[in-house]
Amino acid sequence: MTDKYSNTGLAARLDHLRRVVIKECNYLIYTAEGLKQIDPQFRWLDAVEQNADLTERLDAFVSRFCRLQDTLGNKLLPAYLSMQLEPIGTVLDNLNRAEKLGLIASVADWIEARSLRNNLVHEYTEDVELLRQSILRALELVPMLETVTQKLCQVSKKQS
Repeated sequence: MTDKYSNTGLAARLDHLRRVVIKECNYLIYTAEGLKQIDPQFRWLDAVEQNADLTERLDAFVSRFCRLQDTLGNKLLPAYLSMQLEPIGTVLDNLNRAEKLGLIASVADWIEARSLRNNLVHEYTEDVELLRQSILRALELVPMLETVTQKLCQVSKKQS
């Protein structure tokens, strides 16, 4: 019998989380590319309430952007650090450790991506320009999430 704290249980958890983040990343990239093709400057946000289809696509992007960050930073990274017998700390501690290990390029970019959530989850905000700039920045950060996904999956696979 294995549990989540044994090496066997942790290896199985890492394997599961790798499969999850790969799917989440692929879905995020697909959604991001689709949104960019519609209108790279997101001018349609000026009349967002009149276009339910685009609102749903935006919701999907925001959900996938936030979910991938959460799964990477709150699940896969701590599981990987545990497997490496690294101390698990706060999210910020774990991110700083990940940066030192070369798993993420910049803690600052990661924190920025997390803070964008506040602007993105309120897509019906009255400040359309803030929403537009937040979406554009989130789209710029998608490759960072993709790179972290690839790195964490690669190094964690070697350990399980």
